[in-house]
Amino acid sequence: MSEILIVGGAGYIGSHMGKYLHGRGLKPVVLDNLSYGHKEAVRWGPLYEGELDDENLLDEIFRKHDIKAVMHFAAFCYVGESVTDPLKYYQNNVAATLGLLSSMLGNGVDKLIFSSTCATYGEPNSLPMSENHSQHPINPYGRTKLMVENILDDLDPAYGLKSVCLRYFNAAGADPDGELGEEHDPETHLIPLVLRTALGQQGELTVFGNDYPTEDGTCIRDYIHITDLAQAHYLALLHLLDGGESKKYNLGNGSGYSILDVINTARQITGRDINYSFADRRDGDPAVLVGSAEKAAHELGWKPEFNSLETILETAWNWHSQHPDGYNSD
Repeated sequence: MSEILIVGGAGYIGSHMGKYLHGRGLKPVVLDNLSYGHKEAVRWGPLYEGELDDENLLDEIFRKHDIKAVMHFAAFCYVGESVTDPLKYYQNNVAATLGLLSSMLGNGVDKLIFSSTCATYGEPNSLPMSENHSQHPINPYGRTKLMVENILDDLDPAYGLKSVCLRYFNAAGADPDGELGEEHDPETHLIPLVLRTALGQQGELTVFGNDYPTEDGTCIRDYIHITDLAQAHYLALLHLLDGGESKKYNLGNGSGYSILDVINTARQITGRDINYSFADRRDGDPAVLVGSAEKAAHELGWKPEFNSLETILETAWNWHSQHPDGYNSD
């Protein structure tokens, strides 16, 4: 059974990735410091607790396991925090990643799937955004991700390290089997906050801005189901294992939904009222962010299976309603 190292594998996306790989006959090996991840979400392979750039621990993992490739989800990803504490982001997202890459090369592992982001693009100048869109990130989080993409561009011709960078838009939803879900602390993602409001865990939802140039005045975003995201990472892995070249792909549904669309659909799914109030816009929030994933569909054969907003919300509501206290509910 081929073994794949998932750094950040106890987090929201990484844990779903572990289950997805296991279901396809691969063995996930997880490295996570559990600062944001959940030990309870690692169920399909061993968990090593430690830092991304712990050279001794990485050497131990590579020695004990026949790692064929690495999937990197171990980034800090709060845009607002990256503005107020940028050093934290440069140290983890860039410097620690350099430690990981050095350990990989030192142990003969030359394939990486990198979790990147649409935040590398910055303000959109055309929609839907393709991989050829200019990259001018407007916050430290996006800059750290773009720096790693640039580093990987340099490591390929120099050392033969092949990579696939996946720039995705808004990961959402939960495991259709109800085993895994989304739990962050602090929680900043729209759909969990909407569902917490439906559960009565907070009085109302704050909607930032109702004066955008959109049909209902609220931001429009592109949501991608977490299992479809995992499918894309798996296909990217197969591409590299088959000897493919380094690539970069967008992951999105190509269509967007406004914040009020999400709230109204959640009301239908949950059968509950969801109170909200408007606040001023947040700095740096574009009116519309929608990505084109035609390249991933054409070159990787990626076919999202859970791409309706209703399905995304149904799977998320199933998990949140069964786990009102997150993984502590189990």
